[in-house]
Amino acid sequence: MTTKPKTTEIAVTTEAPASKSMEVALSTLRDDAAKASATFEPTQAKVKEGMEMTMKSAEEFVTFSQGNVEAVVKSGQIWTAGVQDLSKQVAASAQATFDETMATFKALAGVRSLKDAFELQASFARSALEKAMAESGKLTDASFKLTEQTLAPITARVSVAVEKFAKAA
Repeated sequence: MTTKPKTTEIAVTTEAPASKSMEVALSTLRDDAAKASATFEPTQAKVKEGMEMTMKSAEEFVTFSQGNVEAVVKSGQIWTAGVQDLSKQVAASAQATFDETMATFKALAGVRSLKDAFELQASFARSALEKAMAESGKLTDASFKLTEQTLAPITARVSVAVEKFAKAA
């Protein structure tokens, strides 16, 4: 008689370990998602804060640039008005010189001696030179004043820029 060897049957159930593995994987995913969410929220807050600061800086830059454009326009207006005034002053001076020259020529036409003609001509030359020097001084002063007035709005904007950069530094 042959005896059969005794065999032990082992029941293999695949359900229990698979569902356990699935639970562990899901738990790990949940933990990872929670960790990611925990680090994402502060990062999101920092990004939002950075964007707000960027928008504020952009708004300040636009406002500052508008002020610069306004200063340049104002300077242009001052310069244009000043040049018109200087042109009127030069034209008035030229007209006065022309009138004086015409009066001198008429007077020269009526002189009776060469000595009177030389004296009249010398007087006219001296007067014209004195007036030219005086007008030149007036025009120089007016030009310097116009330059100062024209640069005043731009100088003010430079001062504002220096203050802003000094605060930023």
